[in-house]
Amino acid sequence: MPMIRVWGRKTSVNVQKVLWTLGELDIPFTRETVGGSFGGNRDADFLRMNPNGLIPVILDGDVTMFESNAIVRYLSARYRAGVLRPEEPHALALAEQWMEWQQTTFYPLVGTIFFQRVRLPENARDSQILDKARGDMRNAIAIADRHLSQHDWFAGEAFSFGDIVMGCLWWRYSGIGEEAGAAPHIAEWFEAVKDRHAFREHVMVPRAASPEDWTRIEKEVG
Repeated sequence: MPMIRVWGRKTSVNVQKVLWTLGELDIPFTRETVGGSFGGNRDADFLRMNPNGLIPVILDGDVTMFESNAIVRYLSARYRAGVLRPEEPHALALAEQWMEWQQTTFYPLVGTIFFQRVRLPENARDSQILDKARGDMRNAIAIADRHLSQHDWFAGEAFSFGDIVMGCLWWRYSGIGEEAGAAPHIAEWFEAVKDRHAFREHVMVPRAASPEDWTRIEKEVG
């Protein structure tokens, strides 16, 4: 099996999804630090791999891919079938469902709050945008918490790629300093997530709570 190559920086949530997946599947890889303040994602060689100029990108033999969720699905289907991609149709449907929900509902809210709280200086923040995102976030958290009140994991009774995409985002959101509200089932699920070695190795990097933190952590973590 050829060594998989990954392009992206470790502080990127989308890169973390891929690295965590590789860790869970016990797949060796190399990583090149690209994107953010490190640049490189607009170089001609990179744009030939991903014309969008975004991270992550992987090279697996003759397969070059971008889009983090697609990469996670690909790796989970190709390697160690059944470990992260459920074989039972209902569990697979749940894993796919929550992966989509993460991308269409949860990710935009986390991104908005993170941008307003961490990437912008206080005098540049838009309180209306932030307040709306916080209200929508409370509703989203309640939806996920209700699901986890009936299941150990997002796909049901076994860990899956649905938990990977949600776990990366929850790590980022829970480090901003926002109030999560009453979400006891998410809290219980997240404790189990934090017990996973690959999560601790690839996702539990220092988190930023201010623009100054972000600049420092990005340089330190790479």
